[in-house]
Amino acid sequence: MLSVAIASAAALIAAPAAGLLGYRQLKRAAHAQRLRITAPYGIEESGFVRIGGIDQWISIRGEDLRNPVILEIHGGPGATNLIYAARTRAWERHFTIVRWDLRGTGKTFGHGGPDGQGEMSLRQLQNDALEVTQHIRTRLGVEKVMLVANSFGSFIGLRLARNHPELYSVYVGTDQNISAGGRDRTAYQALVDRLTKAGKNKDLAAVTAMGPDRSAWDIETWSQYNKHTVGSDPLTFATVKTVVIGSLLTSPLHTLRELPVYMKAMTFSERLAPESVTIDEWAEGTTFRLPFFIFQGEQDVITPATSARRFFDDVTAPVKDFALIQDAGHFASFRHPDRFLDLMLTKVRPAVTREPVTS
Repeated sequence: MLSVAIASAAALIAAPAAGLLGYRQLKRAAHAQRLRITAPYGIEESGFVRIGGIDQWISIRGEDLRNPVILEIHGGPGATNLIYAARTRAWERHFTIVRWDLRGTGKTFGHGGPDGQGEMSLRQLQNDALEVTQHIRTRLGVEKVMLVANSFGSFIGLRLARNHPELYSVYVGTDQNISAGGRDRTAYQALVDRLTKAGKNKDLAAVTAMGPDRSAWDIETWSQYNKHTVGSDPLTFATVKTVVIGSLLTSPLHTLRELPVYMKAMTFSERLAPESVTIDEWAEGTTFRLPFFIFQGEQDVITPATSARRFFDDVTAPVKDFALIQDAGHFASFRHPDRFLDLMLTKVRPAVTREPVTS
């Protein structure tokens, strides 16, 4: 989903001016100080765990091990959430956050390389997620974990939530992807409309030539479609530059050498995209035996809120709620981490703990 981000980051890294490197050093130092956890019941650990036959990177952070545990399933495909640690530091006051670099992603990809990632399929990622969940339950001594799935990761997240309520206490989807077996063409038509309105005839011709049937696209077509989608929307493009690229360049958890690895991982993981078209969420099931929430960017052009809402309305769950995050497109939870945290505290945590929110 981040072809433009890859190109932008590559340009920045290829010519690292002294000023940029100096800025990066200062921001990394400030972020590193902010990320320190000194609370007596806190946890701050990370490293490789053997999952699905390969070493995969898992980070566990939080200020109080008595808090509910969140397992994030990141998007991309191949785009680690670890780069956002400084932006989401406040979340760790209320939750223990588990961030996992899926196979084909970030530190997991950097460790094993392209030949060491094993099978790249949604089914394998789902099996990996179940192993990670068991690892967390054992390591932290909890019966269930909260499931928060972002963007492409929400394909996996919905399957986990639908099929394993014994492992997860709640499902939260953000940048929620909804695949309807190819029937939903909302995002494609919106892209055509934006390009038409902007008079970008060359781009419009390229997108029209692709056609709306994603099942007919090869990986290069997917990449080009994503590039046009991000580039045609000012809010999304600005968010990619400031939130995604800004977080990547100033992450104290990543060395300068790891930055191009981040981008190579996304390119490598693009092979997963065509498989997602075959999913029909309605056919897989709209009944969930756990609390179900979707928090979507109001102006999301990659995973439109209207598509997410359409599925949400058909969901049956013990508790469910849908909220729009204003002034946000894709990456809504990281563009406005304070607003996302407020939703987690006022809507989600009470459904899990049945306790009032405390500041």
